[in-house]
Amino acid sequence: MHRSRGLSAALVLTISTAGLGVIATAPKASAITPPVAFTADDLPTWQTNGIVWALAQADGVVFAGGTFSAIRPPQGATGSARTAVNFAAFNAATGSPNGCQLSFTVKSGGNATVRALAVSPDRKTLYAGGYFGAVNGTPVSSLAAIDIATCKPKPSFRASFPATVRALAVTGDTVYAGGDFSTVGGQKHQRFAAVKATDGSVLPFTANADEPGRAIQLTPDGTQAVLGGDFFTVNGSNSHALAVVNAKSGAVTKSYPGFIETNSVVKSIETDATGIYTGNEGTGGGVFDGRIALNTADLSQRWRDTCLGATQALKSYKGVLYIASHAHDCSSVGEFPNGRRHHFLAEPTTGTGKLGWFPDTNDGTGEQIGPRALTVAASGTTQYLWSGGEFTTVNGAPAQSLTRFASTGDTGRPTVPVVRAASEKAGEVEVRWRASMDTDDSKLTYKVYRNGSGTPLATVQADSLLWDRPQVTVKDTSVTAGKSYSYRVTATDAAGNTSALSATATTTASAGSEPYPAAVLGDGAKLYWRYDDPSSPFVADSSTGNTAGVQANGPSLRQTPAAVHGTSTAIGFNGTNQQVSTDVRAAHPTTYSLETWFRTTSSAGGKLIGFGDNTTANSGKYDKHVYMTNAGKLIYGVSSGGLKTLVSTNAYNDGKWHQVVATQGSSGMALYVDGHLLKTNSVTTNADYTGFWHVGGDNLNNWPSKPTSAFFKGQLDETAVYPRVLTGTQVANHYRLASAQK
Repeated sequence: MHRSRGLSAALVLTISTAGLGVIATAPKASAITPPVAFTADDLPTWQTNGIVWALAQADGVVFAGGTFSAIRPPQGATGSARTAVNFAAFNAATGSPNGCQLSFTVKSGGNATVRALAVSPDRKTLYAGGYFGAVNGTPVSSLAAIDIATCKPKPSFRASFPATVRALAVTGDTVYAGGDFSTVGGQKHQRFAAVKATDGSVLPFTANADEPGRAIQLTPDGTQAVLGGDFFTVNGSNSHALAVVNAKSGAVTKSYPGFIETNSVVKSIETDATGIYTGNEGTGGGVFDGRIALNTADLSQRWRDTCLGATQALKSYKGVLYIASHAHDCSSVGEFPNGRRHHFLAEPTTGTGKLGWFPDTNDGTGEQIGPRALTVAASGTTQYLWSGGEFTTVNGAPAQSLTRFASTGDTGRPTVPVVRAASEKAGEVEVRWRASMDTDDSKLTYKVYRNGSGTPLATVQADSLLWDRPQVTVKDTSVTAGKSYSYRVTATDAAGNTSALSATATTTASAGSEPYPAAVLGDGAKLYWRYDDPSSPFVADSSTGNTAGVQANGPSLRQTPAAVHGTSTAIGFNGTNQQVSTDVRAAHPTTYSLETWFRTTSSAGGKLIGFGDNTTANSGKYDKHVYMTNAGKLIYGVSSGGLKTLVSTNAYNDGKWHQVVATQGSSGMALYVDGHLLKTNSVTTNADYTGFWHVGGDNLNNWPSKPTSAFFKGQLDETAVYPRVLTGTQVANHYRLASAQK
């Protein structure tokens, strides 16, 4: 398998796979660096009846610790539930119990739980931490050593932790622990401590913290320990949530004052040969929920991923950082806006750009976090990524608290392309589709078939991600005017899984260019929605920007009469919840023109077009928009040291088609209606945020003359966005050409 990622600037490819003239315009397909190692297809795995907090592995066996009392076969499999008191062991390849049974219990004073697991470097001993007083009846004190070969606790290991152990790291002779404790073996060791791996006796290592420790790992050279948790001081040094200490003494070698927000903590730490990675969780506003990469050489920050969504666990494997969280907002790093939760993600260890890997769980029970632990185990030549947590579904099907993904056996097919065909220029047909989605590949290969032929007219590669699915366009330049042509497209992933053929898209080759769209494209539009789409949810872009639109809540399609007559149609909105938005995040424009046609008799107003920071119609940041008041007047506004607006004198809710153009550049703002300049000002700036174009609705809270509804009721047509300021002559020409075509 070859997994990929990398959405970048458009690349024009000339392809003639069938001996016909073809030009393909698509987002550039990335180099496969690094590949994602695992499929997104979850495998049948035995389940627990409670939360799995920790995982570890050794020689094809996966150990799971948590707060549960039984395990059971996966959904639909045969077999009976078995007692499993806070611990279970499984065959990594089959997902079934391997026969090792241990019960972690406590006589009184709370419920027993296993919160941390770690295996010794020689893979002979499993160390388990948590809150418990016995293992299979053998007395212990919240930290136990298990002989892996016999599956029995080692009675010679007598560590004494009077409170919960939440994190473990093991070397050949030392076990490091972090947690809630303030003493170990009767000696003062607050939140972090170290004991001998052989007998559990306390070592001199002293790294006293004021609040609980949640994570601990050794640097790759073993000389230093990286600490994570809730703390604000370590050995008296100001260092919130993260610190590095000497592995022998515990003396602070690197502190991080002000480095992590005070309402955020470090929940997990992962290390590899090149870096140290933290997983963070926060509460309240202004939190840091993402990940930090530190350089091993000087312990400085390499990168910071500020996605929101409570990171719980990390696993570095072959240059990829696998993430267990419930990430719901990665807009700060230019990715998906606030919305649905993504419980598994992957990104390269070299940066923050997410890779094409999207298995998912639900939030589940308990704190409704989802997955909480990750480990990679091998069986033969196959690797398995295991995850534990509190989820109750995986990829939409019942599966509680445990799941796994293999490095082989990808069976998932990409989504079927939704295809449009149009002939707007003489001598060519454009075949357009929104990039397909695949849960474990971002780079897909598309084949375009014409008129039912079994030989592809064109083959093109393009990248897409779940939240970033640009348009792919193939131009067929070997067509005859007046002749009808049909097209179908398939999508194939790197493992060879191919989607079904798309529905047929048919058009008639034009004998000449239509004047109005020719003028719009000639004047440089980089988004041009004509709304001739026959079905939901894809809105095709007629420009070279390949900026597809996505319909929300089923606007009415192919409305007539359109603003520009001929074969073109308009789109209708209900004024309640319907809109169209882009789904590829873009930088805020500093110089631009917005143009659209509208028709309405509504007295409830609504937004015609605008820029917002979410794909839903509930953006938190929103400006560069044109909206209608209840009285039918148009307002064009930007946010620039306050809300700056241009307002029309007349009302335009008269049931007739009208053109509106709004521009901003070095000379300020301008508002045109029906080819005439109405208002200008000298405002040259607007709000700086990345976002999406909206048509038909988005937030209007706090804007002047706010209408009854933020959603427009009526028809829209011929929407265009330009990366330049249209001149008054160009605006008037567009209006004249549209009127001439009526």
